[in-house]
Amino acid sequence: MDIYEVLRRPLVTEKSTRLSEGGKYVFEVNKRATKYEVKKAVEKAFKVGVVNVNVVYVPGETKKMGKRQVTSPRWKKAIVTLKEGDKIQLFEGV
Repeated sequence: MDIYEVLRRPLVTEKSTRLSEGGKYVFEVNKRATKYEVKKAVEKAFKVGVVNVNVVYVPGETKKMGKRQVTSPRWKKAIVTLKEGDKIQLFEGV
């Protein structure tokens, strides 16, 4: 899998901003991507060292639209821990 297929987008929320202060960054990733592929993609894309990768499946939300219930698809996110001293400039100043 190519880097751009593995990493979909960075997640910028209040919680992910607090995690970035401790050297952890959050990305939405492809459902089929493994931890190893996520690690290699982050290292190659941002030229940083990755220590650990945690993967979480986020369940889809169920909403009512009139009489029907509609469920959004589930997606996968990865929390990437970088080596001490490494930073990703994409998240700075957000």
